[in-house]
Amino acid sequence: MGKTIAEKILSKHAKKDLRAGDFAICDVDFCFSQDGTSGIVIERIKELGSKRLKCDFCMVIDHNAPSPNQGASLVHKKMRDFAQDYRVNLYDIGCGICHQVIPESGRILPGDLVLGADSHTTTYGALGIFSSGVGSTDLAITLATARNWFRVPETIKIVLKGKIPKGVFAKDIILYIIGDLKVDGATYKAIEFYGPVIHKLDMDGRFTISNMLVEMGAKCGFLPVDKKTILWLKKQGVKEEKIQPVVADKDARYALIKEYDVSKLEPMVARPHSPDNTAAIREVEGIKIDEAFLGTCTNGRLSDLKIAAQILKRKKVARGVKFIVVCASKKIFLEALKLGIINTFIQAGAAVLPPGCGPCVGTHGGIPADKEIVISTANRNFIGRMGNPAAFIYLASPATVVASAIEGKITDPRKYI
Repeated sequence: MGKTIAEKILSKHAKKDLRAGDFAICDVDFCFSQDGTSGIVIERIKELGSKRLKCDFCMVIDHNAPSPNQGASLVHKKMRDFAQDYRVNLYDIGCGICHQVIPESGRILPGDLVLGADSHTTTYGALGIFSSGVGSTDLAITLATARNWFRVPETIKIVLKGKIPKGVFAKDIILYIIGDLKVDGATYKAIEFYGPVIHKLDMDGRFTISNMLVEMGAKCGFLPVDKKTILWLKKQGVKEEKIQPVVADKDARYALIKEYDVSKLEPMVARPHSPDNTAAIREVEGIKIDEAFLGTCTNGRLSDLKIAAQILKRKKVARGVKFIVVCASKKIFLEALKLGIINTFIQAGAAVLPPGCGPCVGTHGGIPADKEIVISTANRNFIGRMGNPAAFIYLASPATVVASAIEGKITDPRKYI
């Protein structure tokens, strides 16, 4: 019997033959933490008495960037001091979100085993990487030993067929899948994506899909490493000879195989208070909004900003709507400046924040008031996610979010495309 991608990567890093359900100690290639988790990582490293780190590691200040309060400032100082003492690469305020700046760094490659003290570490599956979120203590142990234990996950195979309709984007596709499989439908599973739809998506769209796999409970996920992937990695400074994709065997065993035809898919929206509470745009169109948010590690990339700016050009944000835009990285921000995208947003009435997570996690940058309704390109809409448990968050694609910002109500973006 052949092997899945997860079985192959973990077998290589354990230096022994593994199958789904097996337990093993594996060598880890790369680790990271962000300012919401680094404080505990640093404390545990010191408790362990580690004088040097044994795993490639970086830290990113993105969740509270710049610091909104004294507590966050103390954590940031602790991170800066630790980075200096241990000679760790630190992405400070304004650099961007961990899930964008780390792939941009060229330090992680297809077939790698990557752990991050952040649940959306599944994002790197767009590059064919076994990447998964872990707790801060687990990460500290990995940094001290360069290893950690794993149970090899079973794998779900998802095949995407058909032609992507006008006005439908990667965000709509993944919201539809989450709505079908539900938030616990892939708990501790790996997911492999196949089919012509995946190959048609640009890398930004693929990162969107892999980012949200954890919203189904997935341990990790893999999208095909094709010519687009290789070209993207080369643009980040990776030499082609270092790119060695891992491919599943034809006779690999899957826990579940699902096929989706996207040909008739409409723009999708996730209603409060769960990513799987999904609906077609026609079911929620017309709901008044108070805030629109474009950004996050899900949809703060250049193609997301481009489609939003195309829709918004020579238009204005509706009166009474707060439209907040945050680029996923400094590199993206500078490119958006060069292309005039940032100017388009500002002229239309948007507030553009420094690269980072912005209001996504609910600590700063646009916390909604009681009973306010937000439409966001983020990955989560749980109660209190944006900092106020009395607010209501809808998730949608950048096109749907900006169309809604223009009209002041949830709007079908296809009329603007």
